[in-house]
Amino acid sequence: MLHINDLTYRIEGRLLFDQATAAIADGWKVGFVGRNGSGKSTLLKMIKGETLAGSDEISLRKNRRIGAVDQEAPASAASLLDTVLAQDSERAALLAEAETAADPHRIAEIQTRLADIDAHSAEARAGAILSGLGFSAADQARACSAFSGGWRMRVALAGVLFAAPDLLILDEPTNYLDLEGAIWLETYLRRYPYTALIVSHDRELLNNAVTHIMALDAGKLSVHPGGYDAYERKRAEARAQSLAFNARQEAKRRHMQAFVDRFKAKASKAKQAQSRVKALERMQTVAIPIEERTTPFHFPNPKPMAPPIVRAVDADLGYEEGKPVLRGVNLRLDHDDRIAILGPNGQGKSTLVKTIAGRLPPLAGNIYKHKKLGVAYFAQHQVDELKPKQSAYDHVRALVPDATEAQTRAAAARLGFGPEKADTPVEKMSGGEKARLLLGLITFHGAHLLILDEPTNHLDIDSREALVDALNDYQGAVLLITHDSHLAAAVAERLWLVNGGSAAPYEGDLGDYRALVLAAGKTPPRDDGKKNGAGRTGDSERLAARKLSADARRNLQPLKKAAETAEARVEKLNRTLERLDEALAEPGLFERNLARATKLSKERSALVDAIDQAETDWLAALETYEAAQEQASG
Repeated sequence: MLHINDLTYRIEGRLLFDQATAAIADGWKVGFVGRNGSGKSTLLKMIKGETLAGSDEISLRKNRRIGAVDQEAPASAASLLDTVLAQDSERAALLAEAETAADPHRIAEIQTRLADIDAHSAEARAGAILSGLGFSAADQARACSAFSGGWRMRVALAGVLFAAPDLLILDEPTNYLDLEGAIWLETYLRRYPYTALIVSHDRELLNNAVTHIMALDAGKLSVHPGGYDAYERKRAEARAQSLAFNARQEAKRRHMQAFVDRFKAKASKAKQAQSRVKALERMQTVAIPIEERTTPFHFPNPKPMAPPIVRAVDADLGYEEGKPVLRGVNLRLDHDDRIAILGPNGQGKSTLVKTIAGRLPPLAGNIYKHKKLGVAYFAQHQVDELKPKQSAYDHVRALVPDATEAQTRAAAARLGFGPEKADTPVEKMSGGEKARLLLGLITFHGAHLLILDEPTNHLDIDSREALVDALNDYQGAVLLITHDSHLAAAVAERLWLVNGGSAAPYEGDLGDYRALVLAAGKTPPRDDGKKNGAGRTGDSERLAARKLSADARRNLQPLKKAAETAEARVEKLNRTLERLDEALAEPGLFERNLARATKLSKERSALVDAIDQAETDWLAALETYEAAQEQASG
């Protein structure tokens, strides 16, 4: 599908690619990783033909279709569904021609082709994609102009997924999504029937949705079978092996050099000494890659505070009197809580944290806070509040106006802006640097509560891990909204679920929630039934639930066994797929033995179909078992 051959490329004198070579076969889903600024976006532009590269350096299969999300969907009067359907240009052209065609033969050709491309199920397929990305049926009928830029980015993503190009190129697709949309996208990409190249720093996506990792490091490209965790293990093992080899070589070198130094002047040992000199010259040296150290985050610890630090009592939250987004919120936050807030976008997560942060007053009820509570609130839109002409040094100086220049520069360095970066204007900083600066400024004086609303959108994988470390070292409370389930799992100890007009503790873990989202198709089922008291169902509902539990309990064991058997089949098939991918990744296979490569490719295609069906069977069995299990415990 895609071959990159000895690519060398510079921008403003900086070497991005140094004889970089890689090959991606049909059907592979490839996660493209590398540090921010290493050249990933530049390579995507080359592949799409937007940046000049020689035809002998980047080659694609003939007649292939490339699809990418380059900008948000236009703010037009067309509905979301029509906007997505229009992305299949062949279908749109055939339908338009069918309206005016008069020649019976041409009409027959049009209808045959429409059947071939499954045009008549297009609306259902487009609707399913939009639903997966968070748009209700009512939303899909609304005009694009009714949605903000972030939501129109989702529409653009839905359009390229619907068009199903031969080579799907995605650049940080989860940045536009909530956790639920990210989970759905993982599943969709894993089953995508064609080739995909995905730039992402989302570890879960890179572990769950791809078949290979393509890494860009020091101007070189390398392709590795498996997900990101497997790649990271191999990288660590390779570095350890290189270090061990070089240590052995260095010890041997020292020993031989000592012999030469000791005996080179003695006639009886001269021949042996000369032999060792030649051996020293021939000794192999293995280049060990220099690891770029990620600057750590540091959040000053607050002074201890008696719990609770925040308590919501029968609170209605929202922006307009009489139209609350959330009703009857009863939540408690202690000084050492680590809480991730779950729920689809638009359900009120940001409304909840803005109220806790003091940015919104409650519409009804009460929000009680410790009188000395210090809150640090991070949201992506706040990055725009940084002064573009001012540097990190200037921003820090505004916080400590009485400090000396040396003290101010030391404080900026603690935020990650040393001598080489402290005077860079904000307008020339990367997105990750702006996020780092904002995080440092809002936590500068040691807040008791750190509220983070999607903090990772501009951070690479290593910086995300540094953020995890800093949050786990921080001794205050943390409220976290994120689409990055790895970050949530690594930091949060409790979960809140915001959905259907309510906010309450969620008793399961992230694995339970992921299963719930997948089982529901997109979002957790909303409870639209009547409630009484403090949110407890009525007696008749409880009796009905208990009866359903008793009925379901009898069926648990066979359903559990069916799910386990289906899961074991998926694992077995995936192990076979890994072996096939390793064989296909053998250097020079397609040039040296095309017949074997073709045979393996066909076997892989059939195996992928078998895995898709096995996963469908497993998911169906798992959904049936979990539904029965939930009823039995009700």
